[in-house]
Amino acid sequence: MNIYMKKAAEEAEAGIRAGHGGPFGCVIVKNGSVIGRGHNEVIRNQDPTCHGEIMAIHDACRTLGTYDLSGCELYTTAAPCPMCAGAIQWANIGKVYYGCRVSDTDRIGFRDQVFYDESVSRSEELDRAECLKIFDEYASMQDKKIY
Repeated sequence: MNIYMKKAAEEAEAGIRAGHGGPFGCVIVKNGSVIGRGHNEVIRNQDPTCHGEIMAIHDACRTLGTYDLSGCELYTTAAPCPMCAGAIQWANIGKVYYGCRVSDTDRIGFRDQVFYDESVSRSEELDRAECLKIFDEYASMQDKKIY
């Protein structure tokens, strides 16, 4: 077993044994060193966004003191859900390695596939003009960071 995937699996095992959430563990590596780790803490924190990848991204960002994880690799026990995949992209993580497939998570009772298949939108535009004023203010700022 790959050393980093082994660490991700150990995170998952620690999380399920502690009752924190599902069997999802993750580590983030930069230049051969683990700089972030996390496991699913949805139950522990009563927060549906506390997936292993998200927790590891938080940890890695704190470790490096940045929101930009360029040059990092992520190892996770299961294929990232759409939320985590988005966070991985926003963090600029270059490579993702995963253990289990979406069909494997489905087999143990998780409903990840529905998020890939969902075609009905739950959103609609509201008060765009007012929100555009905030965007325009941001666009006019001199020292803004585009991210």
